[in-house]
Amino acid sequence: MIVLQAAALGKIGAALGAAIAAIAAAFGIGMIGKATMESIARQPESAGNLRTAMIIAAGMIEGAALFAIIVCVLVLFVN
Repeated sequence: MIVLQAAALGKIGAALGAAIAAIAAAFGIGMIGKATMESIARQPESAGNLRTAMIIAAGMIEGAALFAIIVCVLVLFVN
């Protein structure tokens, strides 16, 4: 009985962790986009460099979020 409860808590924790990772990634990318648009509005001539930096930063956040979600999914199936 206790083992089943621990397995259920592990699955709930993994699902919660995946949800938090996805929400945090969306929030982070939104903040990057907001800051980039504000910077482009101030200095339109640097739009190309800012856009490149934004895409690289967004990709790094997406990679970290994907890694976190994969770890959470593995926890779901290992238990």
